[in-house]
Amino acid sequence: MWSNHSVFTTLYKESIEHHTKTFDEHWQNQLLDKFQQSLGIFKTDCPFEPKTLEIVEENGYKRISMEISTFQNLRMQFYLLIPENKQRQPLPLVLAIHGHGYGNKDLVGLNADGTKRVGIQGIHKDFAISLVNKGFIVAAPELIGFGERRYDTDSNPENEGDNNCYSFASQLLLFGKTLAGLRVFECKRLLDYLVTEENVDENKIGCMGISGGGLVTAFLSATDKRIQAAVISGYTNQFYSSIMRRHHCLDNYIPGILQYAEMPEIIALSVPRPLFIEAGIHDHLFPIKATREAVKKIKKIYSCFGVGDAVDYQYFNGGHEVNGDKSITWLYHLLFNK
Repeated sequence: MWSNHSVFTTLYKESIEHHTKTFDEHWQNQLLDKFQQSLGIFKTDCPFEPKTLEIVEENGYKRISMEISTFQNLRMQFYLLIPENKQRQPLPLVLAIHGHGYGNKDLVGLNADGTKRVGIQGIHKDFAISLVNKGFIVAAPELIGFGERRYDTDSNPENEGDNNCYSFASQLLLFGKTLAGLRVFECKRLLDYLVTEENVDENKIGCMGISGGGLVTAFLSATDKRIQAAVISGYTNQFYSSIMRRHHCLDNYIPGILQYAEMPEIIALSVPRPLFIEAGIHDHLFPIKATREAVKKIKKIYSCFGVGDAVDYQYFNGGHEVNGDKSITWLYHLLFNK
């Protein structure tokens, strides 16, 4: 556990002492600018060039596999789940962001080879299906480096849980950019495309993600005000207590971030927009004690803006996994105004 080493403990304490203690709009704007620079700036003027790959009629919803261009020479596949018997048009949209594993197929009830899954669910618990069954339009993008978007040789194509995170993250760092920044940028591009769809209510957009998808959800919500409500599952913690305590994937590391903020401050950049945090009390990657401390800090920051009640949470009896029992209903009430 590297953070136990006196060198890193000293550096951490020195950094924390210089963090801003006053939480207001000036703090928010300054931190947001620093954070966006640390993630790395991505820009493009390439057309979306959308392509429909497959349409499948499921029980109560339609699953469409599509792809768009997100950057020069870069295509992103995503699933679009559209509920049947729509009561009104347009409908709220939720981005469903997967974590580590075999990609977005695990969100929509499919095996890594695209066949329908039968049996035990993974950490994602098919939460994209739970969302569409609530009446949301759901978009589940395949994050770069996972599933069908593994492009390099550091992954084994026969290992469905393998990924390209290390090669992507390390190469991007040479350009002053991060893998987290690229994934957030691609999700923003997906939003740019989806809000042009006539059946999507661009004023009612949510996001939900687990683990690495929780990171993307937190960072996307912090940097894109179109996200009106966010559910972060299996990620909220402290860098010192989680990312520095074990061997984590390189996509978790943002250059220089501890010089100006801890994880709770970054997550709280979403203020005043509603935020739900869920965490398993037995999560071995993001220890519950530090999660509780992080949530207290986030609620304190929200309270400084007069919206402390906009933060809700659930600590459930489970591990590193989605729960969804309370969080999905919370999203439903917020985005459907019910």
